[in-house]
Amino acid sequence: MDSLTYPTPVGGASLMLSFRLQNKTTLIIGSSALAASRAFAALEADSQVIILVKGGQSSLCNELLWRARQNQITVINWDTLPTTSSKAEVDADVDSLDAYLTRTPGITLVCVTDTVSGTHRRTRASAAGIYRTCRRHNIPVNVTDMPEYCDFSFMASQRFVDHTSGTRTPLQVGVTTNGQGCRLASRIKREIVAALPRDVGDAVVKVRKFRGMAKASAIIPTDELEEVEEENEDNGVTTPNRPVPSRNSSETAIESAKRRMRWVAQVGEYWPITRLAQMTETEMDDILNGSEKSSIADGSLDRSDSQNNASTSVHDLALLPPTRKGQILLVGSGPGHPSLLTIATHTALTKRADLVLSDKLVPAAVLDIIPPNVEVRIARKFPGNADYGQAEMMEAAVEAAKRGLTVVRLKQGDPVVYGRASEEVIFFREHGFPPIVIPGVSSALAAPTFAGIPVTQRGVAESFVVCTGVGRKGKAVRLPGYERGRTLLVLMGVARLAQVVSVLLGPPPPDSENGHKDGDGGRDGPAYPPCTPIAIIERGSMPDQRVIASTLRDIVGALESVGEQRPPGMMVIGWGVLGLSGKGEDKVLEVGAEAEDETRIKRWLSDERWIVSEGIEAGWETL
Repeated sequence: MDSLTYPTPVGGASLMLSFRLQNKTTLIIGSSALAASRAFAALEADSQVIILVKGGQSSLCNELLWRARQNQITVINWDTLPTTSSKAEVDADVDSLDAYLTRTPGITLVCVTDTVSGTHRRTRASAAGIYRTCRRHNIPVNVTDMPEYCDFSFMASQRFVDHTSGTRTPLQVGVTTNGQGCRLASRIKREIVAALPRDVGDAVVKVRKFRGMAKASAIIPTDELEEVEEENEDNGVTTPNRPVPSRNSSETAIESAKRRMRWVAQVGEYWPITRLAQMTETEMDDILNGSEKSSIADGSLDRSDSQNNASTSVHDLALLPPTRKGQILLVGSGPGHPSLLTIATHTALTKRADLVLSDKLVPAAVLDIIPPNVEVRIARKFPGNADYGQAEMMEAAVEAAKRGLTVVRLKQGDPVVYGRASEEVIFFREHGFPPIVIPGVSSALAAPTFAGIPVTQRGVAESFVVCTGVGRKGKAVRLPGYERGRTLLVLMGVARLAQVVSVLLGPPPPDSENGHKDGDGGRDGPAYPPCTPIAIIERGSMPDQRVIASTLRDIVGALESVGEQRPPGMMVIGWGVLGLSGKGEDKVLEVGAEAEDETRIKRWLSDERWIVSEGIEAGWETL
């Protein structure tokens, strides 16, 4: 553990906690619209609010006067506070405030707003005295427009409402520039809010209810609830794709409860926001029970209302005889960026589809191009439930094709690269609907390119191998051995990173004459040197792409240091990872080059143990 290193903190940030102020009191000094804004924020955080102002209620703005008459706030006239000071007004204010704080326990925060507006505008000297007084009482204080007298700051925030009932939801977003541009923070907040679905607050309400149902359905002793609580998606678990045993009839109550909590996390992670907002209790119950007869718990998305389109859903065609023979298109959506859709895929989604059955990792940016009158369903392929989710999608495709519909079975990347396309082709053939398979740009090649990594490069990497880090039904997989001139691309294995690294660095494989059984795991060939470069590429080609680059000996610590994972992810292992670093590396395959490997690594990592980069190359937003 002592050998691990973690990111160096860089000061200047402040977002760490969000507070509820229930049974606490906020003291606001001032009477203007800004004071009213601070009061409203405190009331929404369940705080009691005291307004301290010279002149009392006669000095209040209209909003504060209304709230006082509604008994939402308490107003104290500063002129009535006793003081023992006979000095200047500044000292009298400080003296009377000090006495008031002494005899009024429970005040948690103080906000001074009369430094910028109001009938009695406060001087800097007076604000400084108030600040020192609050500090003596160990009460955090914020003085408007005087950052040197602020223990905390306010964000430009937005609280979302239920777009049908108008009630306020628990969801809030806040933006801060940490004092470097308050008006810009407000603009950025507005643009973030505008970009989110209007029913995003509804989604939070539904997921909260969903989580509650999952916990309530756990029939286990109270003293064992803590073990289930570890599955809560807010507990710091870095990936929702942690391996889970396959579902079976002998699982214990705790295992069943954990599986349900994992499914809740998966739904929250992958379903479109609008789909989450549309969930009903029946659907939630179907998901938690794994109902195989449910046709509505599969992530179906009614997008007509969200896009202001009243087009009829294809469900209305169910009672009509088919006017044409149905068809199934097995389509690859590429790595994620909508610009990488092939023309054939774009045509299938926008002009041919009556129903789209999408894998959960296809991003919303791709789903958004589908016309609003086309139904979209998201696969329920959660950890421990993948086989059932796969079967559910195939059966739904055949059922719709029998009704004469054109079904697009949408998969991320290329359907035949670990997309289970072959078994779907066979299934659809057996049921009379041989599909048309439309290739997609494989993330195995596209993601490294977006990360600036060539999978082949003269003098560095002469070949590449694509494999998976996840075996069938959760079994271990065998990985290829080390070849200096070969790049190893491992898909779907980031959640098992430690095991993958252990296999690559581990002891020699057993005698080949003895062979191995399927699922034994292990490595076929020599071990990898610990200094071998490796890059983890998360959400390749998307705006929030992240690349974590290091060596096999340090990559586990690197992944742990960056916090929450961003599925989907892949690994690129081999010397091609650093092929384009700096001025480029093209001597890796020369005779005797191994002697310079550690120097090459230090130069690449700039004497650090790993490097992390965020985002994609500028210019892609215009393509």
